[in-house]
Amino acid sequence: MDNYWVIDGHCDSILDYLDGKRSLTSPQEGGHWDLQRAKEGKVILQFLAAYIESQYKPERGTLRGLELIHAAHRFIQTNSESVFLIRQREDLDRLPSSSKMGCLLSVEGGEVIGSSLFLLDIIYELGVRALGLTWNQRNAIADGAGEKTNSSLTKFGEDVILRMNELGMIIDVSHINEAGFWHVLELSSQPILASHSCAYALCPHPRNLTDEQLRALSRKGGIVGVNFYPEFLTKEAEANLLDVVCHIRHIAEVAGVDAVGLGSDFDGMDSTPKGLEGANNYEALVQALSHAGFSKAEIEKITYKNFMRFLATVLK
Repeated sequence: MDNYWVIDGHCDSILDYLDGKRSLTSPQEGGHWDLQRAKEGKVILQFLAAYIESQYKPERGTLRGLELIHAAHRFIQTNSESVFLIRQREDLDRLPSSSKMGCLLSVEGGEVIGSSLFLLDIIYELGVRALGLTWNQRNAIADGAGEKTNSSLTKFGEDVILRMNELGMIIDVSHINEAGFWHVLELSSQPILASHSCAYALCPHPRNLTDEQLRALSRKGGIVGVNFYPEFLTKEAEANLLDVVCHIRHIAEVAGVDAVGLGSDFDGMDSTPKGLEGANNYEALVQALSHAGFSKAEIEKITYKNFMRFLATVLK
């Protein structure tokens, strides 16, 4: 199957760019994702996540987040012949026919806004269109999946959800705890994204979503970007391409194929599944999905059309 495109809901590569480790233009520099491999993998839109490392939280979370956002802008400006920034719904019309790849800015962790709705508006003005409410710890919005609590959104967290709905900003629940997940779904008027998560039924990790959560996300019109992180795919020592296919199949069976997307987590993990070592390997995934019985139309939904529908619904 040659006629496919890819939208990837999550990669952490911009951190390497900020730290001066890589220019993100060539595979010779290492890592999992760069412009050359993304082009080879037929990626038409990449979510660039600004991951705020634990040592900056909470006191310096805003500063570090802004540094990462600025780095993403520098990357896009430096490579303007190859990429452009997705700010609004109309920008999606350039895809997939444009020779340039779209980049959508995301922040992984609400620490970037502290406890200020004003800062939420500021990062929106700076081009951020998706916010992961938490990483694995507690912040002013909610508790992350790593906390052993049953707490839902704080009052500030509720205000954040409502304001994000007003702005047309993507709410990402991939790292939030289960109580927070249900609170978000109840409160939000817009579909919800789990940008890089897998199926708990296949791999019982706190970061994965139960079948009940998957069905609820689907009913809301949301999608799950299936994560390639081996620890979320299998309890075996090593993961491979077929483990990713198994999670895609399970989510499609439980929640419907319209709820499935891709969220690689490239450059956010130490190892990758065998056969999916980088952003240039999506053709192998497409072939594996075809061999697993998915139709051409279903594969197109999984690799990019579901994300296109979702983005067209949420962005303004």
